[in-house]
Amino acid sequence: MADVAGHRRLVVVFESPVAEAMLRLAVELGFKAVLVEPDEVRLQGTPRPHGDQVVHDLAAADLDEGTDVVLSDHHRAEIGVVLKEALAARTRWIGILGKPAVEGPHVAMLRELGVPAAEIGRVHRPIGLNIGARTPAEIAVATLAGLIAERNGRPGGFEF
Repeated sequence: MADVAGHRRLVVVFESPVAEAMLRLAVELGFKAVLVEPDEVRLQGTPRPHGDQVVHDLAAADLDEGTDVVLSDHHRAEIGVVLKEALAARTRWIGILGKPAVEGPHVAMLRELGVPAAEIGRVHRPIGLNIGARTPAEIAVATLAGLIAERNGRPGGFEF
């Protein structure tokens, strides 16, 4: 799949070590990288590296058909509301980190918000290439590699 209008935008929702690694690498890979952190308290303290922009809600992230959205924390109370908004914006791709063996909490949250099953199915989980990633940097690499493969219409892995 080709880039929409030639741009690549990655919006990572929720401050976390994985988000920090993903945003740093995304800039190097040619993405416009945006961190969305609804809780301003989580951004206080020692400055940390982020992507191109930090905002506090999805509306300020300018979501569009060329945007990939990744939720970097599957334990936050805002997950359902954030995903519903991302789905309504018709973003290109939406995913949330989490273990593949367990249904993510986002499914029940979206059902409670009245989101249809077909829309819930647009939310990818697990995300990234299956490389056995464990550290924040490895998870970021796996996720970004998966996004690049999907965006370029490739299977990822070692198939050519």
